[in-house]
Amino acid sequence: MTPSRTIVVAGAGIGGLTAALALAAKNFNVLIVEKAQRLEEAGAGLQLSPNASRVLVDLGLRPRLEPAAITPDAVTIYSARSGGELVRLPLGEAAALRAGAPYWVMHRADLQSALAAQLRAHPNIELRLGWQFEEVDSDANGVMVTTRNGLSRAHQQALALVGADGIWSAVRRQLLPDAQPRFSGLIAWRGTFDAGRLPGGAPLTGVQLWMGRNAHLIAYPISAGRRINIVAIVPGTWNRPGWSAPGEPREIKSLFAPPHWPAAAGRMIGAVEGWRRWALFTMPDGGAWVHGAAALLGDAAHGMLPFAAQGAGMAIEDAAVLAQCLGDVTTPEAVPAALQRYATLRQPRVTRVQRTARQNGQIYHLAGAAALARDLAMRALGGQRLLARQSWIYDWRL
Repeated sequence: MTPSRTIVVAGAGIGGLTAALALAAKNFNVLIVEKAQRLEEAGAGLQLSPNASRVLVDLGLRPRLEPAAITPDAVTIYSARSGGELVRLPLGEAAALRAGAPYWVMHRADLQSALAAQLRAHPNIELRLGWQFEEVDSDANGVMVTTRNGLSRAHQQALALVGADGIWSAVRRQLLPDAQPRFSGLIAWRGTFDAGRLPGGAPLTGVQLWMGRNAHLIAYPISAGRRINIVAIVPGTWNRPGWSAPGEPREIKSLFAPPHWPAAAGRMIGAVEGWRRWALFTMPDGGAWVHGAAALLGDAAHGMLPFAAQGAGMAIEDAAVLAQCLGDVTTPEAVPAALQRYATLRQPRVTRVQRTARQNGQIYHLAGAAALARDLAMRALGGQRLLARQSWIYDWRL
């Protein structure tokens, strides 16, 4: 790769792969280094609202994504307190037409596979699996990035380094060591089950959100409707290495049992074939962004609670803005200013999304009189007005 037009991306998750495609579209050579030996996206389902899907469509990914994606007809909100439906936020094709881009739900692995297939077809992108970021040093030509595979080391001269290596970012740990994630006190239980096992037999065509005392539950179809993705959020502690571990089915079933949870929610919990528990770690509001000729994006910069369904969306937006800011750069001297411009553009919006996600979680977990007041307010507002409150997120354009 020509050093003068090369950018190194550390991490081949959704943000890193999107960044590679966006940067290649600006005529950069991109080297992606990923410590995993093969691409395996953690987690299960994700929601891509129009602000994110618009970027992916513009990168030419619609043909690869549509076969696996579902366009939900609505987000339906239920109250565990009453057991009934509170309100429906209408989505579907009509909402996609208004937004100018689809609202999709899909398996994370399907999105990662589509991104990987797109970049493998691009002559200016190289993906090195089994290579992990080790260190970066600045020099007159930009940066020298050192990567490691076992006992082997490689050095790559580049204009810039992009740290897209997740909440436990090695790039951030070297360059911005004071910015570290913290445990939120919440655990996400994640699992899937075959759509044929849906309670009642009726297909699930949208997103369901169940709100209860100190917990909430989300369900939606993935894998072209063949499976159902479940995420259950509960308070908890975490005192083990890593941030993911197998979950004991009896424990999660007891947490979503009567009398605090209706039978319909319990039946979905019972249908899951295997659980994993994920400790939810977050970055401080505002995130951590740049250091010289290196920039962070996605969870590495601003890991957030998932309660606005924007974790992947913000990483995808980051990638598009980063590529736009770097697009006119021709010399190493111009890189730090371009990256500062990226941080300036992204920080206010991401901070607002971080705060919105946290506030949503607090609202979802209300109990007693506060939960009753919330339910009455949601019914009074109605689905259209509740959906309109998300327009500042969904209507974003580059």
